[in-house]
Amino acid sequence: MRIIVPLAEGFEEIEAICVIDILRRADVEVVTAGLKEGLVEGSHKIKVLPDTTLEKIDYRDFDGLVLPGGAPGFINLGNDERILNMAREMDRAGKIVAAICAAPSVLIKAGVLQGRRATVSPSGKAQVEACAYFSEERVVVDGNLITSRSPGTALEFALKLVEVLVGKEKMQEVKAQTMAVCLIGKF
Repeated sequence: MRIIVPLAEGFEEIEAICVIDILRRADVEVVTAGLKEGLVEGSHKIKVLPDTTLEKIDYRDFDGLVLPGGAPGFINLGNDERILNMAREMDRAGKIVAAICAAPSVLIKAGVLQGRRATVSPSGKAQVEACAYFSEERVVVDGNLITSRSPGTALEFALKLVEVLVGKEKMQEVKAQTMAVCLIGKF
């Protein structure tokens, strides 16, 4: 399994790093890709050096896409036609398309969320309700689409990605390894 996590200026650090960490613990190959060369600064001024840049990869070689939120990170993702095209094409191919916090708005812009079940940060509820079936659940799976609500749901989101990508047994193993059950209980 290969997953791409694009990093745009202003990304939410918890949402990106938690997902990257948990997926890698589950032996999923995660490639972080900056929208441009060099360090990317998150919404809380933490700088991260992505593995590569978008122009150096072929997204068709990946099994899924995970979009972190964060402001203005999600706006920067949504303003990049490469990201919108990647989301559309991966969805059409039945690959995993996932977004957390405000990033489901990028999927709306890409035309991926229409008529689907999804969740989003509280500030994006009206936008999602206008085109999709909004859920208050912390993590929502609708076929190949996975959405979540906020930095506070990042661990659950990451574990759900592990479950969908490599199975419940591996998810339970990573959950136990990280003592996630102590933090978030059963879900």
